[in-house]
Amino acid sequence: MTSYLDFEKPILDLESKIEELRHLSSDGSLNIADEVGKLQGKVDRLLRDTYSSLSAAQKVQVARHGERPHFSDYIAQLMDDFIPLAGDRNYAEDQALVGGLARFDGRSCVIMGHEKGHDTESRVAHNFGMARPEGYRKAQRLMNLADQFHLPVVSFVDTAGAYPGVDAEARGQAEAIARSIETCFRVKVPFISVIIGEGGSGGAIAIAGADRVLMLEHATYSVISPEGCASILWRSAAQAAEAAEALRLTAQDLLKLGVIDEIVAEPLGGAHRHPEETISVVGAAISRHLEILAREDGATLLSRRRKKFLDMGKKGI
Repeated sequence: MTSYLDFEKPILDLESKIEELRHLSSDGSLNIADEVGKLQGKVDRLLRDTYSSLSAAQKVQVARHGERPHFSDYIAQLMDDFIPLAGDRNYAEDQALVGGLARFDGRSCVIMGHEKGHDTESRVAHNFGMARPEGYRKAQRLMNLADQFHLPVVSFVDTAGAYPGVDAEARGQAEAIARSIETCFRVKVPFISVIIGEGGSGGAIAIAGADRVLMLEHATYSVISPEGCASILWRSAAQAAEAAEALRLTAQDLLKLGVIDEIVAEPLGGAHRHPEETISVVGAAISRHLEILAREDGATLLSRRRKKFLDMGKKGI
């Protein structure tokens, strides 16, 4: 059952009425098809109106929804023969950032992404998608492997940010992220990144320095979380909604600013309502861009990728 966000209460009320009618007619004595159809039409219109006018703060809520498809779901539906590769060959394995080899549309590739987990146990195991230095050093290893064997890279970003703990800092969190970004701009293979939920801070950009950066319609991508920004600027996380507007973290804003290359439309009511359909649409977008990038030689890809990121910020805010 879908969990509802606070701004979806009118939708919840209508869907509850539909369930009540279906329960009343379960014995077959009542024909409520017409009434259910009318109510469902109202639900669809309300979903369309609500999701076409979300504020930045509301998009943050949608991007964080626990029922949005996670990296593991994309692997299961889109990838064949996934072989996970663990460890950074330096310290340890980090389950917050998962990666390995797979086949996508019959093409061998290196795939990696943040995994938040689906329940309490898996969320703790994956550290809620917040990678430590060994996660980003594993990402470097995977990208270098792709470069060595001329395999395209596909990354999925969904993290509140890199893990901010003392142990992560002691093992060189900033250096690991910087090296990961550097590696993004050194590999000479097609590179596609998709922001599927939260794209938070350096933890996101560390695996998103790609030829094509795609972003789901209601995902977010920002240098800092709205709560973190509000705590710095106003000394209170209560100003998070105002911070979300100022950060320009929505897909629509970022496309205008040239930070991302394409918005991938979500089904009516968001990815959390129709995860399989969302994954299918994302897969089609990746396939389309990969087909184009595969025609380019490595030197051209690298030169264009570097120029793309160096040119960011030239568009007016």
